[in-house]
Amino acid sequence: MKLAIIPARGGSKRIPRKNIKEFCGKPMIAWSIQTAIASGCFDRVLVSTDDPEIAEVAQANGAEVPFLRPPELSGDHTGTIPVISHAIRWQATQGTPATQVCCLYATAPFVQADDLVRGLELLQHTGADFILSVTSFAFPIQRAVRITSEQRVEMFQPEHLNTRSQDLEEAWHDAGQFYWGYAAAWLDQKPFFSNKVMPVRMPRHLVQDIDTLEDWTRAEWMYRSWKSQP
Repeated sequence: MKLAIIPARGGSKRIPRKNIKEFCGKPMIAWSIQTAIASGCFDRVLVSTDDPEIAEVAQANGAEVPFLRPPELSGDHTGTIPVISHAIRWQATQGTPATQVCCLYATAPFVQADDLVRGLELLQHTGADFILSVTSFAFPIQRAVRITSEQRVEMFQPEHLNTRSQDLEEAWHDAGQFYWGYAAAWLDQKPFFSNKVMPVRMPRHLVQDIDTLEDWTRAEWMYRSWKSQP
């Protein structure tokens, strides 16, 4: 069984009710749910939440919410892996254990069905434990600077002060959209960053963390601009 699990806690602090706040005409979580369904990858699309209102919105947009997440997995410091593992164990109690599982974030309005399909194909054919969505940094990380306690500027890697940008290795970061993995890898808490993990590369214009109101506004601008293209 191929399972999509969308974690959606109710206690967002920086953007209250973030997971169901309207984003470009829909509750934020609806974008992830509807893309997961449209991909055709999944036997079930589950939302793991501790919040009855989120559960109601999720169900109205096509997801299943067969349980409410327990309080011990709903705190500010709860990680992704325990939440996904909890849902995998719940699925096993239903008589049809999950084999391949995708954690799809509720705040990923740019996620594309084709990318979920690409991730599944990589998982099935490469021997990887996990498939991770990534995007490239817009600026060479080797030229990054820090602001010191004296409010001065210094380079993290001063040896690259005069290195041409085109001579520096390209760097990538987690796009924060989805992680495909085998159920056993989730349950065994295998590491996300290892030689058993493969990337799905995302264009930078379809990646935006949404942790603050500034992020939210930027994401809406990006989304409307993207959708206005011919």
